[in-house]
This record gives sequence, C-alpha cells and structure tokens, in this order.
Amino acid sequence: MCIFCAAIPAATAAGAAINNKQVQARKQAEAAGVEDPKTKPVARITTGVVVLLLIGSVTYHTLTYRP
Repeated sequence: MCIFCAAIPAATAAGAAINNKQVQARKQAEAAGVEDPKTKPVARITTGVVVLLLIGSVTYHTLTYRP
C-alpha cells in the first residue's frame, strides 16, 4: 500500500477523534453553564486534507502505472 493510500484512513480517523473531543468539550461547557470554548473547523480541515491526499494518490498511481 502506498503512503497516500495509507494516510487517507489515518487522517480521517485523526480528524474524527479531534472533532469528537471538541464536541465533548462543548457539551461539558454547556452542562456546566460555562462560556462556550473556542472551536476550530476540524471537519473542514480534515476534508481538505483527505481531498489533497486523494489527489496525490490518483496522481501517484497514474504516473507510476506499469502494465
């Protein structure tokens, strides 16, 4: 498996874990009545990273194709 193909599920899992931690922190802040903590656009960043990895994977596999 190439580095791009291996990195796609790893990046997706890392992004999902970070997003889940952020959602949990927001829920805990709401339950405690504390001001909502700053959130980052983790889902958008993860989507962008995965799209770039897909483009890299397609490019790599297209250029290195040997029948």
